[in-house]
Amino acid sequence: MLSVLRGVRVLDLTRMVAGPYGALLLADLGAEVIKVERPGGDEVRAMGPTFVGEGEHRTSVYFAAFHRSKRSIVLDLTRDEGRAALYDLARASDVVIENFRFGVAEKLRCDAASLHAVNPKLIVCGMTGFGRTGPDRDGTAFDLTLQARGGTMSITGEPGRTPARMGPPMGDLAGGMFAALAIASALYERERTGVGRAIDLSLLDCQVALLAYAATYALNGGPVLGPQGSGHAYAWPYRALTAKDGDFVVAVFTDRFWPGFCRALSLDAWAEDPALATHAQRRARQAELLSVIEPLLRERTAREWLEALEREGVPCAKVQGVDAVFEDEQVRARNMVASLDQGPAGVIGTAGNPMKFVGEWESERHGPVPALGEHTDEVLRAVAGYDDTRIRALRAAGLLG
Repeated sequence: MLSVLRGVRVLDLTRMVAGPYGALLLADLGAEVIKVERPGGDEVRAMGPTFVGEGEHRTSVYFAAFHRSKRSIVLDLTRDEGRAALYDLARASDVVIENFRFGVAEKLRCDAASLHAVNPKLIVCGMTGFGRTGPDRDGTAFDLTLQARGGTMSITGEPGRTPARMGPPMGDLAGGMFAALAIASALYERERTGVGRAIDLSLLDCQVALLAYAATYALNGGPVLGPQGSGHAYAWPYRALTAKDGDFVVAVFTDRFWPGFCRALSLDAWAEDPALATHAQRRARQAELLSVIEPLLRERTAREWLEALEREGVPCAKVQGVDAVFEDEQVRARNMVASLDQGPAGVIGTAGNPMKFVGEWESERHGPVPALGEHTDEVLRAVAGYDDTRIRALRAAGLLG
């Protein structure tokens, strides 16, 4: 955890992936994140296929990917006494983030209006599939459906094949990233105004925002992009290629890289050919050019081709499997392998925090993944000010799981 958001307390009422990922980013920045779970816990706690530890220490590594450095409490928000405890925590907090389906937060009275009545300085971020306005606000959304409806799936995959989803669940992850950015911005505004904010975040909106230049093409009379494979709508060659022993990519994004690409492949005549000088010219002849390039590349290893391309200053990279990524010396040098000490369950490895603050990230350490309700008593004492008698009464009533 870093220190940037130290002193900020976040009540994380989210579940599944999008909301927990947003709260994770805040935790990585130093916020105190209290995960408020229903009795039984977040469904993702049971997500396989991989677990570490046994019995009460058994932990889903899928769940671990989104919940390091958080504390977990259990509250039954369907009952008045559980909501009262939430309000007591909210009075001493800065942020509440929830991702209930539209209308559920209002039904549970943990929506922005109800929480601001308790603490007007709260930043309340409500995440839903489609936002709080529009004809589909009641709909259910998952990563796959968001990628499909949001357009990103239509430009992912190989031309002529069934559309593909992006490998990482960007329908969820993008929502978490935009939520964290919106919350941090609202906290900055509150420093000037002293007033909280309600944030209405739609996961579909986030997917639409990711269309970037594909959106501006479509909105301004340009091409409506289809599946791009590993390629690019404009630049060529900007794609995956196959060597003798595996795949690598080249990124000739500007024409100035083309001569170096040709020299690396000993195709010097192409480097000097004015009929191949621009992306448009090369794209028009790509089938012809690939008929020469592809057999040539299979004569040598990916490493040999990469070395030749690097000598010419051409952007290129090996296509690494996820396991190989975490053996990459550059990745390890940047602390992008985070180890979570789970005590009796052992150590869980996760992807590290990409937000580096100079002078601090080199020594960054992350807290463990909490067990369900592990910190309920501790948080109710320290944050809500409850004594042991009151906590025992709540537990006896079944409100704390």
